[in-house]
Amino acid sequence: MTAVPPPREPSAGASAGVTGGTAQARPAGVLHDSVSVFVRELRPVVRDPFSVVFSLVQPLMFLALFGPLLGGMTGLPLDQAFQWFVPGIVVMIALFGTAMTGSNLLFEIQSGAHERMLVAPVTRSSLMVGRACKEMVPLVLQALVLCGVAALFGFRPSLPGMMVGLAILAVFGVGLGALSYALAIVSRNRDWMFWTVQQGLLFPLMLLSGMLLPLEAGPRWMQVLSRFNPLTYMVDAERALFNGRFADPAVAAGALAAAALAALGLAVGIRAMRHSI
Repeated sequence: MTAVPPPREPSAGASAGVTGGTAQARPAGVLHDSVSVFVRELRPVVRDPFSVVFSLVQPLMFLALFGPLLGGMTGLPLDQAFQWFVPGIVVMIALFGTAMTGSNLLFEIQSGAHERMLVAPVTRSSLMVGRACKEMVPLVLQALVLCGVAALFGFRPSLPGMMVGLAILAVFGVGLGALSYALAIVSRNRDWMFWTVQQGLLFPLMLLSGMLLPLEAGPRWMQVLSRFNPLTYMVDAERALFNGRFADPAVAAGALAAAALAALGLAVGIRAMRHSI
């Protein structure tokens, strides 16, 4: 009996009914396709780098207004207050920057651009992986700019710790970006659904992470809820790494939370992309 080989994952073009011509037999795999999508998604950022800088307005406002307020409340000098506060603001950049990326895909779905992408000779999973990985680039650039500004006021991060912290944060951003894309696909022509879910989740997650204020001073129920918030582990890990405490158990917990979210986000996002039409 002749064994029947397992079916290969169809490309987006094949699944959309593109037959014959040059859109069929193509040896490239998911990795090559993901790199192609990554480069395509990154081009608008390269052509307009000021968009990355202008998106820093909100974090810089927190740095300028909330940082001194926190220092006054705790009695710490501004430079020591920034050692605690700036890593949390870096996580805030990742939270707001990557959670809103789905709005771009939502616009493409409504304008028909996404449907045209689906008939391109690339696998649908690469459409999600390439998009999600692209979110790492503006995230790291924004974090470096913010740390540079904070350094003018006495912020002194551990450079090796900051590099490791940004790497963990990039993994976290991939997962969050993929979930945002999945939400955009589910929302399709219902903008209100995308923005309601996104805004309804962002602020509780932010406040329950201890990003702005220490939760040790909060009520017990908030402390319990914060343990179920992956952002809490990210914030604790970034604070430990930016201050050079590599052996802190919070680092391993943050890395695990980032990896788990990335795996969950890519799994959900790839599934949504495969069934997007």
